Amino acid sequence: MKIDNKSIRERIELREELYLSPLATKSSKTHGRKRYEEPCELRTEFQRDRDRILHSKAFRRLKHKTQVFFSPYDDHFRTRMTHTLEVSQIARTISRALDLNEDLTEAIALGHDLGHTPFGHSGERVLNELMPNGYRHNEQSVRVVEFIEDLNLTEETLDGILNHSYHCMPNTLEGQVVRLADKIAYINHDIQDAIRAGIIQTESIPQESVDYFSTTNRIRITKLVNDIVETSWGKDEIQMSEECFSQFVNLRKWMFEHVYNNSPAKLAEDKAQNVIRRLFEFYCEELKKTYPSSNETQIFQTACDYVSGMTDRYVLIKFEENFLPSPLVQQNNDNFLYKLAQMNGLKK
Repeated sequence: MKIDNKSIRERIELREELYLSPLATKSSKTHGRKRYEEPCELRTEFQRDRDRILHSKAFRRLKHKTQVFFSPYDDHFRTRMTHTLEVSQIARTISRALDLNEDLTEAIALGHDLGHTPFGHSGERVLNELMPNGYRHNEQSVRVVEFIEDLNLTEETLDGILNHSYHCMPNTLEGQVVRLADKIAYINHDIQDAIRAGIIQTESIPQESVDYFSTTNRIRITKLVNDIVETSWGKDEIQMSEECFSQFVNLRKWMFEHVYNNSPAKLAEDKAQNVIRRLFEFYCEELKKTYPSSNETQIFQTACDYVSGMTDRYVLIKFEENFLPSPLVQQNNDNFLYKLAQMNGLKK
């Protein structure tokens, strides 16, 4: 589609050059994809990345994956999908304020948690124990988009997804925005969910944090976002001010002590991890019988790809199907396991 001899995409790319910060990542300057594709007439390369992630199967499964609380009956608790959407909203606000590339920011935010396991970080911990080289959800997120779903994303989006975790640093400012927005989102919504669950009370939040941030979620997020924008304006690194970062770290530490590591939210963790461990071991044995010529690395990776991609409810269905007695003859439907086996090169 041409308008004044320019495609819509070219007009968007021109606007990026004219109006975005010199520090922003321009879609016309992307380092590209592993496999070349003809440009789209309507969308920039980062817009295409965003759309591919949004339409992926892995993204749809996020709605039934745990954020912190296992399989909550209360629909107002966050899931991995609602967490992802909140990260996207916060990150886009920051990027827009700093004149960064909002499309790249959104693509990274929507894809950053696609590799998360069922039962949240509890599932990640048990797979980390079972896999010879460990398991990290950020690396699995890249594996999901690059290998399992083969979305052929740009290098910039892959870098942001891979490096969104606390110990990493993305190469683009947009990726750095998502890295901080992820922390802002989960600390704030987990406070709300923990209060809803009766695990903590508003009055129990440390007074120093209340004095600095307020007890209101909206005000707390606004203060954090404003601080990042003010501190990062015109700089080649996205960061908080020293005072705000110190207060945020203290609040995060308090959440780990009172919610993440020592609360009723952890009571079901052993059971959840046992479900994942038993299924992982079961599928490894099934694959060894079906593909006797394959090596252990291939077997483990295939079982990991399969189990880590399951939703909370599906992993429980498969556990019941394989380990609990049933009066009915059931037909196991593990077609995707064997598709993964072929993708990973297993041999009979």
